Amino acid sequence: MEAVIAVVALLFVLFVVLGAYATVKVVGAAKRRVDETITHARRTVEDHTLRAKSFAQPGAVGELAQLRLKLRTSMRATQDALHAGVGEDESLKESLGLFERLSAHGHELDAELRRLESEPDRTTLAGRLPDLRERTERIVEAADSLRWAARDRARRFADDDLDTLSAQIDVETGALRHWQTTESMDTGSTGAGSTATGSGSSTTGSSATGSSATGSSATGSSATGASTGSAKAESAAAGSAPDRPSSPPPPWPEAPASDAAETSEQTWPDSPQRQRAEEPTRPAINPPGPRQTYPWQKKPRPENTT
Repeated sequence: MEAVIAVVALLFVLFVVLGAYATVKVVGAAKRRVDETITHARRTVEDHTLRAKSFAQPGAVGELAQLRLKLRTSMRATQDALHAGVGEDESLKESLGLFERLSAHGHELDAELRRLESEPDRTTLAGRLPDLRERTERIVEAADSLRWAARDRARRFADDDLDTLSAQIDVETGALRHWQTTESMDTGSTGAGSTATGSGSSTTGSSATGSSATGSSATGSSATGASTGSAKAESAAAGSAPDRPSSPPPPWPEAPASDAAETSEQTWPDSPQRQRAEEPTRPAINPPGPRQTYPWQKKPRPENTT
C-alpha cells in the first residue's frame, strides 16, 4: 500500500513539473512573440515618422531623417538576408560576425542621428552633416556589399544545382525514349546506304553515257566516211563515163547441157511419208510380255455373261 502511494505521489510531482515547464515555455514563446510584434510595430511607426519628416521638414532635420531611414533600411535588409542564408550555408557565419561588428557602428550612428534631430543649433547641425553623410554612406555600402555577396552565392549554388538536375533529367528522358535513339541510328545507316547507292548509280550512269557518246561518235564518223567514199566514187564514175567508147556489152555465156538437164528435173526433197515407207521396220528393244497376276486381284469377268 505504501509503495502504491509513493508511486502515485511521484507521478503527481512529475506531472506538476512537466506542467510548470510547459507553462514557462508557452509564456516565454508568447512573450517573445509579443516583443517581436511590439518591436515590428515600433519600427514601422519610426520608419513612417522618418519618411514623413524627410518630406515635411526641409533643411538639416529632413536630411537627418533621410540618413536614418536609409541606414535602417539597408541594415535590416542585410540582417534578414544573412540570417536566412546562414541555415543553408555554413560559410556565412563569418559574414554574420562581420555584420554584427558593422551593426555596432550602425547603431552608434543611428543613436547620434536621433540625438541631433532635437538639436536647436541649426548652424552647427548643418556643419556636421557632411561628416554624418559620409559615415552613413560607408556603412550602407558595406552592408549592401555583404547582402549582395550572400545573394550571389546563393544564386550560384542554385544555378549549379539546376544545371546538374537538368543534365540528369536529359539522361533520364533519353533513357525513357530509347526508341528514338534506335530510329535515328537506323535512319543514319539507311541514309548512308542510299547515298552510296546514289553515288554508284550516278557513276554507272555517267560511264554508260560516256560509252554511248563514244559509240555514237564512232558511228557518226563511220557514216561520214561512208558518205564521203560514195560521193567520191560517184564523182569518179561521173568523170570517167564520157571517156569510155559507146559499144554494146558482151553476151552472157551459154550454160552446159548437163547443167540444163539437171535443172530441168525436180530438185525438191522427198516427202517424209515416203521416207518412212522406204525405211525397214525396226524391232522393239523389249517386246511386251504377259502381265503378272497377283492373288489379291479380282479375276476379270468375261465379256460374254450370257
